[in-house]
Amino acid sequence: MSDYRRIADRIADDIATGRLRPGQRLPPQRAFARRRGIAPSTAGRVYGELVRRGLVVGEVGRGTFVRAAPDGPAGQALIEPGPAATPVNLELNYPSAPGQPELLAPVLAPLLRPDVLAEALLPAAATGTEAAREAAATLLITPGWRPAPERLLFTGNARQAIAAVLASLVRPGGRVGVEQLTYPLVKEIAARLGITLVPLAGDASGLLPEAVAAAHRSAPLSALYVQPTLHNPTSLTTTRPRLLQLAQLVHDLNLPVVEDRIWSFLRESGDPLAAHAPALTHVVDGLSKRVAPGLTAGFLVVPPHRVAAVARAVRSGGWSAGRFALEAAVRWAGEGTVARLVAAKRADAARRQRILAEELAGFTVRSGPGSCFAWWELPAPWRADTFTAAAAAHGIAVTPGPAFAVAPGHTPDAVRLGLASAPEPDLRRALRTLAHVAARRAGDRTGP
Repeated sequence: MSDYRRIADRIADDIATGRLRPGQRLPPQRAFARRRGIAPSTAGRVYGELVRRGLVVGEVGRGTFVRAAPDGPAGQALIEPGPAATPVNLELNYPSAPGQPELLAPVLAPLLRPDVLAEALLPAAATGTEAAREAAATLLITPGWRPAPERLLFTGNARQAIAAVLASLVRPGGRVGVEQLTYPLVKEIAARLGITLVPLAGDASGLLPEAVAAAHRSAPLSALYVQPTLHNPTSLTTTRPRLLQLAQLVHDLNLPVVEDRIWSFLRESGDPLAAHAPALTHVVDGLSKRVAPGLTAGFLVVPPHRVAAVARAVRSGGWSAGRFALEAAVRWAGEGTVARLVAAKRADAARRQRILAEELAGFTVRSGPGSCFAWWELPAPWRADTFTAAAAAHGIAVTPGPAFAVAPGHTPDAVRLGLASAPEPDLRRALRTLAHVAARRAGDRTGP
């Protein structure tokens, strides 16, 4: 019994001396137990003792965070548990339209006939089926771009599509240029493939071509990964002039591109980079946001000479799409279900943008028309990790800015807010609570 108290004493000393900072997340209890060579039950007692002493706060599903006291004699903890309320997860970001199950169910019903189901349960090749290629090509059309069906490949989801393209393009140890803030799972994919990500600067118009050129001169890039439409996490959409500049640059450098367009369906117009650099650009898209995350497929539009190489990467990685998902996608697209869902999700995103503007008025929030997420640059003296912990104490999960940062030293004091998954009343309540928390803490340092 005394062992866990001695360990708790050492953690308490780390907090008191600043080795553990306010808002810092402690390791999961099992990881903590492995590092210390103790039983998981003992680790649980250590964490419980720290909570009892008021040194940390725990939130189910989020983790355990160091608490901190602000300046002044009151000694009131910065990370205070909020009043009991239904937890709201603003990390998740899956758009859902009203009546979505009712729209999807009738289309799936024919697939359950034994003769049709037998066909739908067969393995699917990376090239899918002719019907799936035609359906996906139609979904991806923009005013100035119409992908050829024979250039379509399929994976289980868009993340697998990114992994397959990068695996086919970049050898271990190769360098891939990315925006300074990027989709966190791209960092994980790169680490697993042994790829080095090179952060590239941008501005309000998008990725800076001169940053790409400079990085390529310092050591050749094997590829470029970009999100020109509704960039995650900032919601920035690259302007057409900048897109044309980037297209010319990658042509001059003969630099392959992975263009992530998973959120592009929320914008009614705008051509991809692939429309201007088709021989170099690999387009990634999918159904998880358009339709539903539980029954999805990833789409790849690849240059004609790259189809075989990327298909081999899909097969070797075990990333092929399920035949059932492809059959469902063909029916949803052909009967107009996807189009109806897209229209409904655009309207839903517009409503949520209005809630965001109302509840976080006066703060520095970056988001785009139709976007399902927002990038909140926190007021001083908040740090991203401390604010994330304070939000967790109120039952609200947000994603800290450093999760998106490619350079280790670049830790923006910002959080990403996923607007799509929470019911609208819960979203409004959560944003209002977060605004109150942010303003109250800022006033601790800046008020009279």
